[in-house]
Amino acid sequence: MSQDPTPAYDIRFGIDLGGTKIEIVALAADGSLAHRKRIATPRDYDETIEGIAGLVLGAEQELGLRGSVGIGIPGVISPTSGLVKNSNSIALNGHYFDKDISARLAREVRVGNDANCFALSEASDGAGVGFRTVFGVIVGTGCGGGIVVDGKLIEGPNRVAGEWGHVPLPWPSHDEIPGPKCWCGQNGCLELFIAGPALAKLYGGPDAHDAHGIPALAAAGDAKAQAALATHAGRMGRGLAVIVNILDPDVIVLGGGLSNMPHLYEELPKVMKTRVFSDFVTTPIVKNKHGDSSGVRGAAWLWPLPARS
Repeated sequence: MSQDPTPAYDIRFGIDLGGTKIEIVALAADGSLAHRKRIATPRDYDETIEGIAGLVLGAEQELGLRGSVGIGIPGVISPTSGLVKNSNSIALNGHYFDKDISARLAREVRVGNDANCFALSEASDGAGVGFRTVFGVIVGTGCGGGIVVDGKLIEGPNRVAGEWGHVPLPWPSHDEIPGPKCWCGQNGCLELFIAGPALAKLYGGPDAHDAHGIPALAAAGDAKAQAALATHAGRMGRGLAVIVNILDPDVIVLGGGLSNMPHLYEELPKVMKTRVFSDFVTTPIVKNKHGDSSGVRGAAWLWPLPARS
């Protein structure tokens, strides 16, 4: 089957391709949710393609509408080779994913990094609405980011715009040098200092991985938990200060599991004021609006919705 040369879609489908689940949503023209479904992520690449196709075609049959398709993946498509790289969903790496899924669905499919999709979602109809330059932050099991300016996603020629998780921890103290070895091959990447596992290790030691209970412990008066949160916020604030020095966004939107820690919205601005190269710092740091749905909604926003005549 040939691809449709002049697509005109009634609805937008967004797909979040994660390591454990694949989720699809359908957004109507006003941004409202018309459909949602999840399946487990297959381990095999061909099965993943078929799983996504099944979600799209099944949704179209159920809704009686043909839709555009945007997909957020944990990785990027190399601008030189066209292959997926840097994905923790290992089955995707080394494949022409966008071409394969486009061929399977007989239409162009737009594929974006999941952190970029988060930023696009929050800039389009989330916590970043009304701001010209939005820096979206994901801090959970990993650390990523995305940049949206005037409603448009900025990816850069190397497809790495917003990848603040793989810059060195700025203004490091002696005991933070050279930093742990990152999976990317470098030492001292910011991700290894501020993602959830790093916070867990600050409190529970090198074998700890779960940071969820630390804020409650700190609130109950646990001095060790309080110290862990303070150290973590200091490091994250330093990282965001560099973003402000380089990009100076109008707003920073936090996402990922750690965005649910309320103290960050009070502590991060304090740290940034001591590091940003300015006599005043007014950059607002806000919590996301769409929560776990931001990524999949952002994938749908990779396409506009053309009006049918």
